[in-house]
Amino acid sequence: MDSIADMGGTHGWGPAQVPTDEPPFAEPWEGRSFAITVLTMGRISGRNLDAFRHALGRLHPVDYLADGYYGRWLNAAELMLTDSRILAPGAVDARARRNLGEDVTEPPFPEPDRPDYKPTAAGSLREVEQAPAFTVGDAVRTKDLQPEGPTKLPAYVRRRSGTVTAVRPAHVLPDTHAVFEGENPQHVYTVGFASTELWGPDAEPFTLHVDLFESYLEPQ
Repeated sequence: MDSIADMGGTHGWGPAQVPTDEPPFAEPWEGRSFAITVLTMGRISGRNLDAFRHALGRLHPVDYLADGYYGRWLNAAELMLTDSRILAPGAVDARARRNLGEDVTEPPFPEPDRPDYKPTAAGSLREVEQAPAFTVGDAVRTKDLQPEGPTKLPAYVRRRSGTVTAVRPAHVLPDTHAVFEGENPQHVYTVGFASTELWGPDAEPFTLHVDLFESYLEPQ
């Protein structure tokens, strides 16, 4: 599933902004949004960050871009709450309208249906018994994956050739972990891609390194 969150390597967003010395929360509501999201993850998904990122990726593109960083967090928390039937669809909008004085009937609370989930260990690092399929120096090609669910294979590196530059520790696979279909840990590889391989012969020459799961790669 390609979402608005997969904007890496795309054009038209202007120059990158240099970070400034600013407070973590520009306005009080941003801090509350952060707290609500952390509480939501803890109570629903056991701090499954992949599920949270999947919720971010499913937001409407206009909302994703218009509502700002912590606005996205708040919208993703609401989506996770409705997914788990802690809130009924439309409940937040109805409550907000009632608080503004409108005569709106709030939907009843549904029967909760939270995911049956427990991590097998802390964090995302895992042990994998089988040896890595690739080693440093191997020529590889990324697969043309077009899954209906989430994926961490960026669209702009699909069907591209590169070279393994490092073998990383095994990690939980976000593609299945995000939708509570198992951790499915895999080896991870840093793959170097020539800029011209990704963006054509007129690209500024440099090598881009991307960390990729084993199931995303095939021998070149």
